[in-house]
Amino acid sequence: MKISLDGHYNYRRLILSSIPSIAMILVGSIYSVVDGLFVSNVVGTTAFAALNVIWPAVMLVGALGLMVGVGGSALVSKIMGEGDRERASLVFSMLIKFVIVLSLIFMVPMLILMEPLARLLGAEGEMVHQCVIYGSICTLGLPAFMLQMAFQSFYMTAEKPHLGTVMSIVCAVTNMALDALFILVFRWGLAGAAAGSMIACGVGGFFPLWYFKSGRNTSSLRLVESAPGQKWLDFEREPLLKACGNGLSEYVGNISFNILAICYNLQLLRMMGENGVAAYSIILYYGYMCAAVFFGYNIAVTPVIGYNYGADNRYELKSLLRHSLVVLLSFGGVMTILAEIFAEPAARLFVGYDADLTALSAHAFRLSMLSFVIAGVNLFFSAWFTGLNNGKVSAVLSFIRNLVLELGFVFLLPALLGPDGIWLAVDAADFVCLILGIGLILKYRKRYGY
Repeated sequence: MKISLDGHYNYRRLILSSIPSIAMILVGSIYSVVDGLFVSNVVGTTAFAALNVIWPAVMLVGALGLMVGVGGSALVSKIMGEGDRERASLVFSMLIKFVIVLSLIFMVPMLILMEPLARLLGAEGEMVHQCVIYGSICTLGLPAFMLQMAFQSFYMTAEKPHLGTVMSIVCAVTNMALDALFILVFRWGLAGAAAGSMIACGVGGFFPLWYFKSGRNTSSLRLVESAPGQKWLDFEREPLLKACGNGLSEYVGNISFNILAICYNLQLLRMMGENGVAAYSIILYYGYMCAAVFFGYNIAVTPVIGYNYGADNRYELKSLLRHSLVVLLSFGGVMTILAEIFAEPAARLFVGYDADLTALSAHAFRLSMLSFVIAGVNLFFSAWFTGLNNGKVSAVLSFIRNLVLELGFVFLLPALLGPDGIWLAVDAADFVCLILGIGLILKYRKRYGY
C-alpha cells in the first residue's frame, strides 16, 4: 500500500503502515542477537559478558543519532503538515549534517578513554582487554552507526518506510555473513563481531546519504544544500534545539536503558559474577526484539501524529491515541505469553553448554518479561508527546520510567527479595509508570484537543 501521512488511520492502516518500520527495527535487533550467539557459542562466556558490559557505553553516544532522528522527524513532519515541503527538506538536511559533526566530536575522546571506562564499568582481567577491543572498533564506526539510527526515523517522514525495511534486511544479511566469515573462518573473535557490525552500519548509514541526495530519490524529502547565505556548518539554532528537544525523551530513554544496563551489570557481577551478566544479556536480546516492535510502531506513528498536529486535525489525533493503545496492548500481551512459553529454549540457544546458566537464564527471563504486556503503552505515551512536539513531557516520562523508577528498584528490590529482585525491577517500574503516563495523557487532553 502507498504510505502517506495524511488521511484517516484505522486499525488496518495503522498496522499495515507500521509493518515496514517494525520490520526495520526488528531486523536490526536480530543481527545484534546473532552477534551474541556467535560470540557466546564460539568465543566464550567472558567475551560474551565483555560485549554486553561495554556496549551500553558506546550506545550512550550513539543514541544521539536516534535523538536527532526521532525529534527531527516529528518537527519535519509538522512542517510538512503546515504545507512547506521545501523548508522541511532544508531542516532535514541540516539535522543530518549535525549528526555527522556530533559523531566526529565524540570519536577521539571515546577511543582515549576506552580502557578506564571498561574498568569503571566493572570489567577485570581478560574482560578489560575484550571490552577495549570491541568498544574501540565500534567507536571508529560511530559516524555510520549514528547516521543509521537517525535515518531510521526519517524513512516514514519521507513516506518511504519500505526503503528502511529493505536497508535493515541488507544490513542484517551483511552483518551475519561477516560474523560467520570473521569469527568462524578468520577466527578474529570479538574483534570480528565488532568489525562485522560496523561495516553493516556503514551500509545502513551511508547509502541513505546518497539516496536522499540523488536523482533516484522519489520521496517527500531531499538532502539539499544550505539555504542561501549559509555555509555548510551553519546551523539554525531554533529548529536544531526544537529537534533535539523533541527527541530528548528518546535519548533519555535510550541512555537511561544503557545506564540501567551498566547498573544491572555491576549488581550482577557483585552478586552472581559472569553468569549473572550472561543471563541478563539473554534477557536484553529478547527484550531488544520485543521493544523493536514497539519502537518500530512509534517511529511509524510519530510523524503521523506530528503531521495531524501541524494540520490541526483533532479528530484524527483522538483516533490515533485510541487505536494505538489497543494495538500496543494486544502486541504486548502476545509477547508476554511467548516469553513465558519459550524462556528455556531461548536460554538454551545462547548458553546450552552450561546447564546451571541455562536454568538461571530461563528463570530470570520469565520474571523480567512479565512487564511487556504494558511496556509498549508506556513507550507510546512518550512517543505521543514527541509527536505533539512537546519534548519536555516526553523526556520527563522516559526519565522517570527508566532512570528514576527502574534504577531505584534495581537497588531496592534485591535488598528485599534477594537476586529475584533484580529481575523484577523492570516489572515494578513499568507498573508505576503506567499510572503516571495515564495521568499525563489526561492532564494535557484539553491543550491538544484529543
